[in-house]
Amino acid sequence: MSPRRFGQAGQLLLLATYHTAQEREYREIHTACSARRPSDSLQTFAFRGTRMTSQPIRDPAKDHLLTPQNSALIVIDYQPVQVTSVASMDRRVLVTNIVSVAGLAKLFKLPVVLSTVNVKSGKNAPTIHQLQAILPDAEPLDRTTINAWEDEQFVRAVKATGRKKLIMTALWTEACLTFPTLDALRDGYEVYPVVDAVGGTSLEAHRAPWSAWRRPARSR
Repeated sequence: MSPRRFGQAGQLLLLATYHTAQEREYREIHTACSARRPSDSLQTFAFRGTRMTSQPIRDPAKDHLLTPQNSALIVIDYQPVQVTSVASMDRRVLVTNIVSVAGLAKLFKLPVVLSTVNVKSGKNAPTIHQLQAILPDAEPLDRTTINAWEDEQFVRAVKATGRKKLIMTALWTEACLTFPTLDALRDGYEVYPVVDAVGGTSLEAHRAPWSAWRRPARSR
């Protein structure tokens, strides 16, 4: 189910259950938990027989899980030629998914690094218009290297985000996603490829890199 469909269904569900006792109880618990401060100690909440115990709120900038405060979105080479060469999944679904990822990143105010290849040289067209519409403020960093991590401007932009957790998307999986992923891992970053928003020139090419990423990264 796409995020848009989920949003519509979720709104209908909330409207249908808004006045039920269960919904009112949930909202009371949620309000009480939301009011807690990061400095609060372990607390227990009890509402109409419901007992709820929570740990102190973790620092979202230092959390080991992904948060809007510790991650950045990397978008590499979503250009017409690359999209039309994808054969590992339906291209319309691919575009829908990467647009959804970019929309969520914008919603949560994540830093976004957008890269293209060979646009200034005239060999390739720029980022597909669907992504440009979602990320109008993201300045595309054009390069000539296949591996974005070999481009100094790109690496500087990634470092400038101040984030060590990279939500990585790129076309194709076997090249422009794999190469910077392995380099970023080597340089101490955590990389989270979005598997249903990337694609390869074949299903086998898309699947092959995943085994390489599971190997322990060696530091320089």
